[in-house]
Amino acid sequence: MPRALRPARVILALLAFQALGLTLAGSAFADALTPESGGSPNADEIDSLYKLILVLAVIVFVGVEGALIWAMVKFKAKKGAVAAQIHGNTRLEIGWTLGAAAVLIFLTVFTFLKLPSIRDPAPTGANGLQFASTAIYASTDQPSPPEGKALRIKVDGQQYVWRYQYPGKDDVFAYEEMVVPEDTTVVLEISADDVAHSWWIPKLGGKMDALPGYINKTWFKARKGLYTGQCAELCGRNHANMLARVRVLSVDEYEDWYAQQKTDIKTAREEQAKTRAALEGDKGEAAVSGGAGGVGGPQSSGGPEGTDVPSNDEEEDSQ
Repeated sequence: MPRALRPARVILALLAFQALGLTLAGSAFADALTPESGGSPNADEIDSLYKLILVLAVIVFVGVEGALIWAMVKFKAKKGAVAAQIHGNTRLEIGWTLGAAAVLIFLTVFTFLKLPSIRDPAPTGANGLQFASTAIYASTDQPSPPEGKALRIKVDGQQYVWRYQYPGKDDVFAYEEMVVPEDTTVVLEISADDVAHSWWIPKLGGKMDALPGYINKTWFKARKGLYTGQCAELCGRNHANMLARVRVLSVDEYEDWYAQQKTDIKTAREEQAKTRAALEGDKGEAAVSGGAGGVGGPQSSGGPEGTDVPSNDEEEDSQ
């Protein structure tokens, strides 16, 4: 090797060693090969199922590749030698066929045993929100939570933000960040206003598509903390900015947040009504509704008051 290339080789080796060290670091390598989990029971079950399949896949891979390498080494011959003509091995063929079938049967049975704990909502825990007899319960295609008790939240995907509608007559809603109580079964009804989106908070479970005209369901029961994710379906030019957050609080903190959110929304609507009334009194109802003669009407613009702006047809005629 030319001397000029030796320093470059050393530098590349050092960079490769450093990259390997960073990859094997605990925080960097966490969940690198398996789904994120730790936030909700269904996410934990998805993670455990994935790990079982991964282990079996590694065993099969090592077995097949090991047998291949063993055969290449054991039966290696000199260049030009004529290979022995062997046709079939009944025992070997029956063995690997039964082995593959056994692996598939085991995975199928184990997966179907795991699916209920992934798909079916779990009961709300002792530290969760305790529902009164008049609470609004979840009504979904998936099996109902035990005793029907759950916090149902409508998740609406819009370009490019998530809107969360809480149950009840208070008309409480939020954007971007969903706030829920800990240890409480939360059932989500997911839809979209415009194009296809995909709801995904990795630590709280699998993805769920948000489609216009359809309602898909999923659930989680989370521990206290902040969980982040984003839209997992390419939904337009600002898709990367459509982030999602779920903040899990204690029951008391959640109830305080809910009361404050209710008050803030009520105050904002009262201020909106006052502003609308002021505009109507100043410019007339058409100024608010966008009718002719008001702000935004076809005969007025942002120019000086009383200045008529020709319509599109008049402009075309003048040209």
